[in-house]
Amino acid sequence: MKKIILTSLIIFLISCGSKKSEWDVLFDGDTVSGMRGYGLETFPWDSWSIIDGNLKTLPGKKGVDIISKEKYEDFELELEWRLQSGGNSGIFYFATENGDFIWQSAPEMQVLDNLSHHDRLKKETSAGALYDLIAPSRDVVKPLGEYNKVRIISKDGNVQHWLNGEKLLEYDYGGEMFQDLISKSKFRDMPFFARAKSGHIGLQGDHGEVWYRNIRIKRL
Repeated sequence: MKKIILTSLIIFLISCGSKKSEWDVLFDGDTVSGMRGYGLETFPWDSWSIIDGNLKTLPGKKGVDIISKEKYEDFELELEWRLQSGGNSGIFYFATENGDFIWQSAPEMQVLDNLSHHDRLKKETSAGALYDLIAPSRDVVKPLGEYNKVRIISKDGNVQHWLNGEKLLEYDYGGEMFQDLISKSKFRDMPFFARAKSGHIGLQGDHGEVWYRNIRIKRL
């Protein structure tokens, strides 16, 4: 009897572990799952389209940021992006919908053309940066037209930005250094910025054309 109970417990624990490591696919090249417009209940197809396996902003349209329907705290996010010349976008996390715009609450990993966009002139706003707060350790952006692979990892308050297989930065979310950086930035007067312990994943859709693909996330 004890042996049967122990075997059942082991099977249960293995099952729980496998579920925990499963990826939630937010975009697989054909369908968008688990995402909607910021402040909306539906997906903003008037601002985004699926083209050649990419989730792409529509040129000439007033853009709408998109967010995951679910909230995440400890997670690993993976996706790929590419831009046109002079392009700019961003990947948000710990987002809430308390403010009018997603950047009023959510830290952002910068997506940027490091050759042409003016934000390249400041390292804290170059590709891979924690936008306007922490500069990436190096520039590993691929040439225009090629895809850049992102990993953002959040675990027990430690956040890491990875780009093309290189770790560019890490910080303690909510830590003393992080709070000091915020106090000296444009975010200092934003009451919702970086206050949530968990939140939505978001993609910026109002800064011009950007292509995203292979968007998936798993809880840690």
